Amino acid sequence: MRIKSAEFVISNSDVAKCPKSSLPEYAFIGRSNVGKSSLINMLTERKSLAKTSGKPGKTQLINHFLINKNWHLVDLPGYGYARVSKSSKKTFQKFITQYFSFREQLVTAFVLVDIRHKPQPIDLDFMQWLGENGIPFSIIFTKADKLKPKAITQHIEDYKTILLETWEEMPKHFITSSLKSIGSEALLNYIDVLNNNMIS
Repeated sequence: MRIKSAEFVISNSDVAKCPKSSLPEYAFIGRSNVGKSSLINMLTERKSLAKTSGKPGKTQLINHFLINKNWHLVDLPGYGYARVSKSSKKTFQKFITQYFSFREQLVTAFVLVDIRHKPQPIDLDFMQWLGENGIPFSIIFTKADKLKPKAITQHIEDYKTILLETWEEMPKHFITSSLKSIGSEALLNYIDVLNNNMIS
């Protein structure tokens, strides 16, 4: 799938104010500073569709983008380590939970994980929460350009080992690099397949 159009729709902190359309949604979420905005810009081939920043926690609202006039890409606030006040963090963590709990248009979530690091409890805990709440998700490993192929394979195996302690199989995963434009084709083709499955 090639993204021909990408339009900003709305930002808000109230799930009830999300678009009323029945178009399928794909939510992108990850720990702060995982490279989410850069990934979204890579996928859409737009340099500044999603705001990038060196400061973790820049995204603090539910951001909807209309893609190819037929599905929504949803940019959600990062979890953990954001340099915001405790009250602000509590507020947007609450609407993240509400989004996943009540947004019926959601097809799947994409959990972004920095491939450079060993499995982090905060990422594993969030995946566990998604699983316990019956929310489909895939893992997107970001910043693959920072490691050699052997190290990438090892880090993914580390995740697989831990996840298979409680999961029947490793969730579907993608290896990406926004800097080197790696992984966008596989990810977009996967979304295209899911969209087509909903139609057929």
